[in-house]
Amino acid sequence: MEDKSIFKSWVPKWAIIIILFVCLLHSMILLGVYTSNVTYAASFLDIEPEDLQFAMCVTYGTLLATILIESRFSSFFPAKNYLMAVYSLIGITIISSAYITNFYLFLLLRVAEGILMALPVITIRQLLIEQFHSKNAIIIGFSFYYGSLLLSTPFIMNIAVWFLDHYDWKYMLYVSGGLQVLNVFLILVTFRGHRITKKIPLYQIDWISYILVLTAILCGAYFFVYAEKKYWFESSHMVVMLMIALITGGLFVFKELLVKRPTFNFEVFKYANLRIGFLLFFLFYISRATLSLCHSAMFSIWNWDPSRLAGVQYINGLGNVIGLILAAFFLMKSVSTKIIFIIGFSLIALFHFWFTFLFVPDVALSDIIIPYILQGIGVGFLFVPLILFTTSSVPAKMAVSSGIVGVSGRFWGSTIGFCVMQNATVFLNKKHFLKLSQFVTGENPEAQQTIASTAQSFIAKGYSADNANTLALKKVFGTVAKQATLLADMEIYTIVGYGLVVLIILIACNQHLRQTMTLVKSKIWIG
Repeated sequence: MEDKSIFKSWVPKWAIIIILFVCLLHSMILLGVYTSNVTYAASFLDIEPEDLQFAMCVTYGTLLATILIESRFSSFFPAKNYLMAVYSLIGITIISSAYITNFYLFLLLRVAEGILMALPVITIRQLLIEQFHSKNAIIIGFSFYYGSLLLSTPFIMNIAVWFLDHYDWKYMLYVSGGLQVLNVFLILVTFRGHRITKKIPLYQIDWISYILVLTAILCGAYFFVYAEKKYWFESSHMVVMLMIALITGGLFVFKELLVKRPTFNFEVFKYANLRIGFLLFFLFYISRATLSLCHSAMFSIWNWDPSRLAGVQYINGLGNVIGLILAAFFLMKSVSTKIIFIIGFSLIALFHFWFTFLFVPDVALSDIIIPYILQGIGVGFLFVPLILFTTSSVPAKMAVSSGIVGVSGRFWGSTIGFCVMQNATVFLNKKHFLKLSQFVTGENPEAQQTIASTAQSFIAKGYSADNANTLALKKVFGTVAKQATLLADMEIYTIVGYGLVVLIILIACNQHLRQTMTLVKSKIWIG
């Protein structure tokens, strides 16, 4: 190693790459520790699932905003001390969350975690990119990293289920926080203490832009997460949140366009690949949001226990691995980006059409394996090419801004995807439930016979006639509610499937998609 290297001379290159990957995977823990088991985490904090979804948006949204100013902090402090301090604070915040049950304090902690997630990102990733000197090495390296992030949910969910079976929830947070100690140790042992960038004073941080964009992101996320629950614009609270998001977002854009040295360079949107990549990322994450309907059906309709549900996600994870390997092969062979996108979205569309016929009262695991794997393959096949496509066409001076655009596509895609699925499910459930209920409350002889026989079964168990009739009606309407949910899921999957077909046609007709991506000539920043 050269004397200017941040790593000590005895550390081999392969060890450097492994260490940097391990340090990057802290975000997997912070994003996955609560999303891995939403129901239990929500009950632990005594909150609704929407509250937990907003808490996740707070973390990711704060990360997105903090990327704007991260370079100022990493340039002011020596890399070794800076990274050790950040990972120490991450460990403290994770362990602290084990003792917080108040939701508002929990949100403040998630803001802190979002900031701490963002602070080491650019430094570690830039050090990692410098280890690769060829196109194939970049593709393999980042396929491994982003594959790890894709697999984080099933991996952490299975760990969570095991912990819940053997220990208290807090112990999982203790282990998650303790893993940050490993990062601190690796940096302490392998990093040198000298500075690798020019020192920039902290007073040059554009705090106004940071506060404006963070406010816009959090208020916008709040609007989309709670809109259905608070009846959209019927709630003055929702109107205020949307107005704040639009005003602060507009002020941020206006300020950045006026200043000579903007924090975010809006000239990145002049590049067609970046605009298309942002849109594709947004639509990609909305199409991924439908997978939550499968998991909900497994839990509430098919009555699968959490351990089985956690194990099933490994099937999807296997598909992710297959997709990542195929995508890496296609990228190394310089296959047209258009072809890659068409194949990937076609697989996800096929999954939606196939699974439409699987929303029935009961299915076997063997019935869902193939479509479930296909969805994983499609996601793995698209993920890395979308990231590289979005960021690699932009000049190095705009690298951070292009990376922020990529992160924005994923953030708003997942947030609005949650909103779309939540509203569509509620609306269609209500529509189908009212329609099906007519057959129960009317003069339908089959329905009346079912109610009578169900009531008799309760009477045989010792219930009075009145209680038996009440329980019979409750059971029948419970069956109707499940059927309404299945019909709603079928309708959503059909609509999304046809939407993906339209997207595939548009991709095939698009003339701006480059044939291949230049990964080595441009200094890419991976969002």
